[in-house]
Amino acid sequence: MPRIVMKFGGTSMAGIERIRHVAGLVRREAEAGHRVAVVVSAMAGETDRLVQLCREAASRHDPREYDVVVASGEQVTSGLLAITLQGMGLNARSYMGWQLPIRASGHAAALIDGIDVDVLERVFDRGGIAIIPGFQGVAADGSLATLGRGGSDTSAVALAAAMNADRCDIYTDVDGVYTTDPRIVPRARKLALVTYEEMLELAGVGAKVLQARSVGLAMRHQLPLRVLSSFEDRPGTLIVGEDQLRDFSMERQLITGIAYDKNEARVTLTGVPDRPGAAAAIFSPLAEAGVNFDMIAESVARAGAQADITFTVPRASLALAADTLAARREEIGYAELLTDSAVCKVSIVGVGIRSDPELAARMFRTLAERRIDVLAIAASEIKVSVLVPEDYTELAVRVLHTAYGLDAQDEA
Repeated sequence: MPRIVMKFGGTSMAGIERIRHVAGLVRREAEAGHRVAVVVSAMAGETDRLVQLCREAASRHDPREYDVVVASGEQVTSGLLAITLQGMGLNARSYMGWQLPIRASGHAAALIDGIDVDVLERVFDRGGIAIIPGFQGVAADGSLATLGRGGSDTSAVALAAAMNADRCDIYTDVDGVYTTDPRIVPRARKLALVTYEEMLELAGVGAKVLQARSVGLAMRHQLPLRVLSSFEDRPGTLIVGEDQLRDFSMERQLITGIAYDKNEARVTLTGVPDRPGAAAAIFSPLAEAGVNFDMIAESVARAGAQADITFTVPRASLALAADTLAARREEIGYAELLTDSAVCKVSIVGVGIRSDPELAARMFRTLAERRIDVLAIAASEIKVSVLVPEDYTELAVRVLHTAYGLDAQDEA
């Protein structure tokens, strides 16, 4: 019998009426002859509420106890869904992460080490449905461990890989992956098919549909993903390997989508001595402090002179980055530290970029025609990102979407 994992996000689980609707979707798959495991998020807003309670209790809190608090939201929804399915006459039961177990390392942003599926096999043998709270596992010492924000997607994909599922269905409040945010571009198109690589890049540069960790895990195990709406019975987006898209290559756009991320801040160090080891003196302390950095650019007037080094960090990490660099000012030898949080990263993503340099050139021409200043540039094999002033975010997204022929005839 086909095996599937169904994952439902916070908006899908926001209240008993929506949980009843989710139960109907689960029942439909079970009655179609599938062996079903369900992963659920906490009700919309609940994790934020629990995080805030931890902050109010103490500004610096023990990560172990933080995990105990914030994991409770998913335990509530898993139990409520199991009760609802039982009321429909289905053999459903919830299983906590420690009961399978889902083995994890660390706290607050733990990594999954492995999942034992013997319990699930017994459930399936009895014709049952397993409900598992997302976002959590158990550490080696037996304590609860959470996977970080958005970790329920990762829970679902890891579970599907461990039980050799035929696919993993991610149910959200949108009906698939779009070429860009329909709130900015009403004529954005829903994509029928996306490659793992493209989805991984889109997730990494601001697309909020899937967590990047979950996409990377699916790609590693070649596990098909589907993104579907919990509220509309419409086809979603299938995410698969590039080799599975050969039959569709003539129909696919060279650019898959336009993404943006306002969670960016720019840091510039002026007057940095242009010498070997200068970059290491800057970025090693940031890495040690747990600050991610991106979009690095260096400008040097001439060899042996001083340089200005610019890079981006997550906006939430800006204060930590500035404090870390200020503490190393003498060692680095910079003249001035400048920061700017009124910026946005805008990206084009598509497999066509790897073979057609004109696609990147078109991006710069389009922005220049609208007099949108490019503050920094970063590129990978299938992605080009630019940093622009935040006030120009929507204009940049709209003109790029049109420039690459992504506008649909009708509004989304």
